[in-house]
Amino acid sequence: MTEPDDLERLIADMAGQLRSLLEQRNIREPLMIGIHTGGVWVAERLHRLLGLAEEMGTLDISFYRDDFTRIGMNPQVRPSKLPFSVDDRHIILVDDVLYTGRTVRAAMNEIFDYGRPASILLAALVDRGGRELPIQARVVGKRLDLEPGQQVKLTGPEPLALSIMQSSERGIRGK
Repeated sequence: MTEPDDLERLIADMAGQLRSLLEQRNIREPLMIGIHTGGVWVAERLHRLLGLAEEMGTLDISFYRDDFTRIGMNPQVRPSKLPFSVDDRHIILVDDVLYTGRTVRAAMNEIFDYGRPASILLAALVDRGGRELPIQARVVGKRLDLEPGQQVKLTGPEPLALSIMQSSERGIRGK
């Protein structure tokens, strides 16, 4: 669906939007946190493009999901890594696809277990609508209106590729 060069342009546009927002809000040294897995890939690129000084953080929200008891353990649980204090800091939280808002809610719950940030600015590569929670990204690379049963999949990290998958009763197949 989206070629690697197109994704890199989207991410460069997101970096420009972030620069502008940070400047407007007079935020000089934000922290960046990516949500595993795709959000980390996008955050790594944004972190580099923005030239942020502090190391980037990563979150695996597996244990914070509200459907944890229904879906069970993710076989690829990774440790979260926040190599900084979040107290009174401005955070850029990055995810690959924003859909219901539940992943972002889980990520914010985990961040607040580490401390109380001054603010959290959400950046998402793709906003596909369908919110179940009142969560909105301030920075979006691409907005998609998908039909029922369709899902967005980001693969990577090198190269990044974005595709739309069609759900079926037996699983997901590429489209």
